[in-house]
Amino acid sequence: MPEEKSREHLPAEFKDYADTTVILDCTELRCQCPSSPLLQSEVFSVYKSHCTLKGLIGVAPHGAVTFISPLYAGSISDKKIIQESGILSLLRPGMAIMVDRGFLVDDIVPCKIYRPAFLSGRSQMPASEVRETQAIARLRVHVERLIHRVKEHKFFDTEIPLRLFGNINQLYTVACLLTNYENGPLVKAWAKE
Repeated sequence: MPEEKSREHLPAEFKDYADTTVILDCTELRCQCPSSPLLQSEVFSVYKSHCTLKGLIGVAPHGAVTFISPLYAGSISDKKIIQESGILSLLRPGMAIMVDRGFLVDDIVPCKIYRPAFLSGRSQMPASEVRETQAIARLRVHVERLIHRVKEHKFFDTEIPLRLFGNINQLYTVACLLTNYENGPLVKAWAKE
């Protein structure tokens, strides 16, 4: 989505983060474990303790899915998926992305990053960082709601069988895009009358 369109539809809740063009998050879908130990090690996710496929989803501040990466083996890192997915070619200086605490991508993205703060060895965060972290978390929850909608599709509520690996990216992309048209807005207060 063009930057101008994103700003045109920017919800008031983003006024302090008006340069945000996309909220990024990864999701993992459980898949059948391959019998090959080598393939198992590729798709095994330590985070989920299961074989998974992992994808990056980008959501505009107003709630529409604007970026869907292909699915990758579950062992891929968030940083690697950002490098491989093609999102970097769409980001420009002057833009900003909003990501989760675990997205340590400052050295590879060409734009500003809004991310919840870390304690970083401190016993306590300053009050200003606590407020900013809470504000970012309140806005980031919408990408998590969208991911939940994708996973609600009957197709993704069980393990993805190996026989579907050839078509899974197309099915996943359609499921993600369908969320733009179903169940109303992610945040009811943002719905246009």
